[in-house]
Amino acid sequence: MLATETDLEDFEENYRDALAYHRRAEQFLRQQQRLSLVFNVGSVALERYLVALCHLYGAIPLNHNYICLMNAVETVVDVPKELNKEIRSLDFIFGICSLDDYFHGTPKPEDSTRVLSMCEQVRGLFDPARISLVRAAAAASMTG
Repeated sequence: MLATETDLEDFEENYRDALAYHRRAEQFLRQQQRLSLVFNVGSVALERYLVALCHLYGAIPLNHNYICLMNAVETVVDVPKELNKEIRSLDFIFGICSLDDYFHGTPKPEDSTRVLSMCEQVRGLFDPARISLVRAAAAASMTG
């Protein structure tokens, strides 16, 4: 995949936040908190993971809904077809596909574990070698 300029600072912030929201959503699930809370926090984690992927590869999404994020991510990372479809389906729960016809659906109980599974799978899309390369290049540009 073609890589363009990376925004390391934005990548680091979004990746760190994604990991934190993801851990918190898993904690809420273990503590048997409301499943809607697990779902909402997990959804924020998923969004942050996707935004971090965009920054890692310099792909700029048109918007931060899941469809736009996936449109950008799939230009730089190979995303399994079923995962891509699952992530895009979240926009229909949130109803953010139209500003004129906004609707926020109620997630089903299984949506909380589904979004956590998506987070795990997206976290697995990060290439540690790419992250190391980008960090090294940024460090070298600061010293040289």
